[in-house]
Amino acid sequence: MKTFKGLDAVPEGFGPSAVTIGKFDGVHNGHRAVIDRIRRIAADDDLRSVVVTFDRNPLALLAPDKCPDPLVSVRQKLELLGSTGIDATVLLPFDRALASVPATEFVERVLVDTLDAKAVLVGSDFRYGARGAGDVALLQDLGHTFGFTVEVVGDVAPEDGRRVSSTWIRELLADGDVRHATRLLGHAPTVSGIVVHGAKRGRELGFPTANLTPESEGLIPADGVYAGWLTDAGTRYPAAISVGDNPTFEGVPKKQVEAYVLDRELDLYDHVVDVEFVERLRGMVAFTSIPDLIETMHGDVDRARELLVD
Repeated sequence: MKTFKGLDAVPEGFGPSAVTIGKFDGVHNGHRAVIDRIRRIAADDDLRSVVVTFDRNPLALLAPDKCPDPLVSVRQKLELLGSTGIDATVLLPFDRALASVPATEFVERVLVDTLDAKAVLVGSDFRYGARGAGDVALLQDLGHTFGFTVEVVGDVAPEDGRRVSSTWIRELLADGDVRHATRLLGHAPTVSGIVVHGAKRGRELGFPTANLTPESEGLIPADGVYAGWLTDAGTRYPAAISVGDNPTFEGVPKKQVEAYVLDRELDLYDHVVDVEFVERLRGMVAFTSIPDLIETMHGDVDRARELLVD
């Protein structure tokens, strides 16, 4: 996949193309259904398949108090989009200049002049242009003028009629239900970050952990202990993962992510690793004694091993 950061990065004559536009937070199954459709159209009509997305949720600029935490970082989003087989992603910086572009000018500048769009896929609630003035009806009118078709795609609704959405996935992660979130995402919820030195309490207890920096990428699920995977330099290791403030000890930072790689001791300091969450084993508990904590940790590791290895 080619990645163009801004319209100016798209080479002249790049199109003609089939395009979809959106935030694509999490690149979940709903997004993937749209991308699969755009790829089929592109293949049938000899077009480039293109995703146009943004470097942040527009609400982060327009209404920060209403902006939800992103499921993935920009880097993670681009990697996930690259895994879909799309030809190119155009990453637009959502700044005041872009937010003030009128709807018709946005279509002309992005879809017509830059991408030579011949087919455009959007959801029924798609809005664009300054103050969200552009809607599907206007887009269809502009398509007649500039020579592109507009297809409105339906929602992906796998369970009880509820559509797959980033909002639903956030709710599941807030509840620690990473297994259900994985089904909707089409991939495991993942946090990426640099392994930093911690208080070394895990090592003292017999469970040395890789502690991720608080500035990690990806939405961290609810506090608790999880079975999952740690990936370092392309190698994947089964792990028991702790998320939270560790109430047994004082002075532990909030939302600490610590991964104990099963049956191996690795030197991961300063490495950038991915931590995938597969199954929540239990919630976070404050233990009254260290022996009780160690006994429970052994049980956590055994359950993680059963889920991931056996």
